Formats: sequence, structure tokens, C-alpha cells
Amino acid sequence: MKVSDVMTKAVVSDAADDTLADAASIMRGQQTGSLLIMDGQNLLGIFTERDLLKAIAAGQDPSQAHLKDFMSTEIISVTPDTTLREAAGIMAAKWIRHLPVVDGDKVVGLISQRDLTGVLAKVLNEPEQSAVPEEDLVRAKRLRRIEVGDLD
Repeated sequence: MKVSDVMTKAVVSDAADDTLADAASIMRGQQTGSLLIMDGQNLLGIFTERDLLKAIAAGQDPSQAHLKDFMSTEIISVTPDTTLREAAGIMAAKWIRHLPVVDGDKVVGLISQRDLTGVLAKVLNEPEQSAVPEEDLVRAKRLRRIEVGDLD
């Protein structure tokens, strides 16, 4: 199965000069955990609920702080032909929840952990599956990150 089979084609975006409060309002209204920051057709960055939490925890005023100062500009993306296994592997390895989907230089969608979870819920046949080793579970990896203080 490919990313194009489950991605959200309607991308929610915002402008780099908008405030964190604007972004929070848009994310809440659109029920999304991320915004793609665009300049016309150019993808400048991604702003997520985690970025919002980091800014607030650092004492930023959401009505004064701008997305350009907190968005991630090192964008990790996939193509529509990327397999769901590959996309899930990237998300797990990079600790990210949202991947822009690009075709050439054009943004065509977004795939999120929620999209992958929906697929997993439909195809997982638990009684037939073998157990995943404890060290491979995300919760074990998360606990290791917390223990060493690698929370970014």
C-alpha cells in the first residue's frame, strides 16, 4: 500500500508571519496537529502541536510570537509512491508525526500517524501475529529518550 492511498489531500497551511495563536486556532478548527508553512506553492516549513508546546513552555506569548521563529525548516517528506511501511519507518526513526507528501516540487498532501493508525486498525490480525520484541516498541524507545534527556 502506498502513501497516496491514505494521505490527506487537503493540506492545511499558514503563513510564516502569522502568530502562534493564529496557528493554534487554525489547527483546532481544522482538527489537525500540523500546518504546512507555505509561500505561494513553496513549502517553507512545518509547524506542529509539539512546536506550539515548546514555544509556550519557553514563555512565548502566542499572540506575539510568529511561526517563522518556531517552525521546522528541515523538512522530511515522502512521495505519493512511498510505501506505508517506509513512511511509518521514517516517522518512527525521526520521532515525527506528520510528513508532507511532495510530487516533484509540488505539495500534494500530508500523511500523519493518525492515517497510519487507521490503516493498522483495519488490517491488523492480532491473533495471527507474533509479539513484537519489547525493545522494538515505541514506549521502550520513549523511555530511553526520557532517561537520557533527549526530548527534542
